[in-house]
Amino acid sequence: MASAAAGALGLLWGWLWSERFWLPQNVSWADLEGPGDGYGYPRARHILSVFPLAAGLFSVRLLFERILMRKGWRACQSNWTAMSEKSNAGFAIGGIRTNPQRSLNSVKACRWRFTFYLCVFCYGIRFLWSSPWFWDTRQCWHSYPYQPLTRELYYYYIMELAFYWSLMFSQFIDIKRKDFLIMFVHHLATIGLITFSYINNMVRVGTLVLCLHDASDFLLEAAKLANYAKYQRLCDTLFVIFSAVFMVTRLGIYPFWILNTTLFESWEMIGPYPSWWLFNGLLLILQVLHVIWSYLIARIAFKALIRGKVTCQGRIRPRLCTLHSFLTSFFFSMPGGNWTVSSLACFQR
Repeated sequence: MASAAAGALGLLWGWLWSERFWLPQNVSWADLEGPGDGYGYPRARHILSVFPLAAGLFSVRLLFERILMRKGWRACQSNWTAMSEKSNAGFAIGGIRTNPQRSLNSVKACRWRFTFYLCVFCYGIRFLWSSPWFWDTRQCWHSYPYQPLTRELYYYYIMELAFYWSLMFSQFIDIKRKDFLIMFVHHLATIGLITFSYINNMVRVGTLVLCLHDASDFLLEAAKLANYAKYQRLCDTLFVIFSAVFMVTRLGIYPFWILNTTLFESWEMIGPYPSWWLFNGLLLILQVLHVIWSYLIARIAFKALIRGKVTCQGRIRPRLCTLHSFLTSFFFSMPGGNWTVSSLACFQR
């Protein structure tokens, strides 16, 4: 019985790491065992280093929230408590009243995501600026798969992967949200795509995809923070900038730059093979999501601008309240957010 189980496990393991699936023709795992330059070639065992790093990132987040920002939390809590007592309502999120402490926890998480997204985006731009494939995407496939890792590329990829694993961990101890399952699947899919591209040594084009998405993520978190702080004009400005960057990167640069190199340039230089089809299929699905999100942004924004006014708690306000309601609803329904919110009541002034 034990030998049969071991044989079945061996067959499963061999199928899982089949060279015919993962690698181009005439390439084997043994060919990638050489040290190469820098950090060698990407290996599946490198992924194991992500888990202690993810735990470290989560610890840094706790330190960031509880110590470095303690003074700011107290000020925000006093402000929200006063506003809640004045309106005798608090926040109405999806028809459910929330207390100031719950909102405070959301601001903490938002500040952490903003800080990480901004830092990792700046690091990515600095690293890619000196990388040849940033200026010529055909370099993503030159000598593929014999493309050894550099220290900067390794740190960039592993740090991004560790961050999404830390988000997976934090979901189970943070306040449970209505979109818990949606965000769980979103993080799982992101982790899967990053891990797949690393094992397959498609890390060069992977860095382009990561940096492109980080370009708008920190702007969304900044707009959320402005919305929390009731700086509505700043919130509107940041949202406009975020929308422009989102549309340009997801509907312009991504299909005409990223998909062009993964579909056409790679076909010309290395040819298709099984994992190539899967990788491009996942990237095409991502593009479909980009189109859907962009359509929702444009449609809801257009409706918010032409409605003229909306009914808020207590009285009717002009376009500012309409835009405020739209922005709040949109912020917490985006994949980068923690809430799925249908509306946030406007406060009387």
